[in-house]
Amino acid sequence: MRRARRGYLLAVMLAFVALHSPSTRAGGLAIPAEAQQALDKIYAGDPDAAIPLARALQEAQPEHPLGLALEGEALWWKRYCGALEIKYGMVDTWKRSREPADEEYLRLADQVVHLAQGQLEKSDTAEMHVYAGMGWALKARMFGLRGENRNVAHAGVSARTEMLRALELDPLMADATAGVGIYNYYVATLSPIVKMMRFFMGIPGGDKDKGLQQMEIGMNQGVLLRADVRFILAKSLRQYDQKYQKALEIALPLIERYPQNPIFLLLAGNLNVELGRNDKAGEYFQAVLKIPSSSGDCGTCSGCAACSTCAARVRDVANSFLTGLR
Repeated sequence: MRRARRGYLLAVMLAFVALHSPSTRAGGLAIPAEAQQALDKIYAGDPDAAIPLARALQEAQPEHPLGLALEGEALWWKRYCGALEIKYGMVDTWKRSREPADEEYLRLADQVVHLAQGQLEKSDTAEMHVYAGMGWALKARMFGLRGENRNVAHAGVSARTEMLRALELDPLMADATAGVGIYNYYVATLSPIVKMMRFFMGIPGGDKDKGLQQMEIGMNQGVLLRADVRFILAKSLRQYDQKYQKALEIALPLIERYPQNPIFLLLAGNLNVELGRNDKAGEYFQAVLKIPSSSGDCGTCSGCAACSTCAARVRDVANSFLTGLR
């Protein structure tokens, strides 16, 4: 009988461990290998090569938002790269006017939200709330680039709502944690005037420290947003907190994995300039100039204007920094 009791207790303990072990409880998105390949192409600095992979996923699963979300991510990085400039000693995108291609991008982001909402009508899942939040985040990025603050606020709050609902359904969903973290951090860093406007517009507040913690979870455990949030966190620590060494430590894994991405190299060079390490900064800027170009100036792109603009832009920025170092 004692053996039977011990056996019963052991079975109960094993069942408890199985139900509560990290491997079975860990939240996260499950994506096919083709999606990861597309992400790697984007963050390797060749978003054009990712677009055919994203469209193949759209054809294979026309009712799933993943393929559209990946294409939106690829299009965003092309636009981000083409708008890079140095301001206040920092390389980033600041503000530009509307462009005709913006509307195609925004329609695609709307489709991501639409498909996710269609799936949510069938089943309320954390996964689809994350995709809906990503669609809104794609829109917020474009509105931010164009300086449309009200539209940014609306899209940002909508993205936050979706990510919070995802965390209600799955508290361990790291991509949702990352999305909420980005919102928390940026809203907490708004200027006093903008914060006053936020109050009158009814926009939820943020928590900077909590946002930092949430972004760290996203960059270490996320699936779709892992590289994105790492890049955003490194930029944020540079721009809003002047924590250049910490920002560099966060950015370096991006360069280790994607050494041919000129945007990541420019950020690392910029951070080394802020740290007074001009020789090391120069190495990063020279590395940008040494990245091989195809006929289209950008990976597999066949001469598209956005790709050529990106290649020219990163070289101009690198040369500007090098001139300053001299």
